[in-house]
Amino acid sequence: SELLDQINKGLPEALVRRLEVFTTRRDAERLIDEEHQELIQLSDEVERREASRLEALAELASLRQKTLAEIMRDLGLSPMPHE
Repeated sequence: SELLDQINKGLPEALVRRLEVFTTRRDAERLIDEEHQELIQLSDEVERREASRLEALAELASLRQKTLAEIMRDLGLSPMPHE
């Protein structure tokens, strides 16, 4: 189903790699201003994608008349850790 595709769609590899580079540089306190701005933009993009994924999960839960926690458990998903 389209909902499952949206739920299971991962982040693009290029976005993940760039995010990891900037996060590592930030943690080492070696991030320049331009990189900091890009890190913020990348973080915003991840948040948008995760919000969309959560909406799809909620819609699937509603269609199946289950709670969000039940759907996540059924799909083998766990909440994303926060930094």
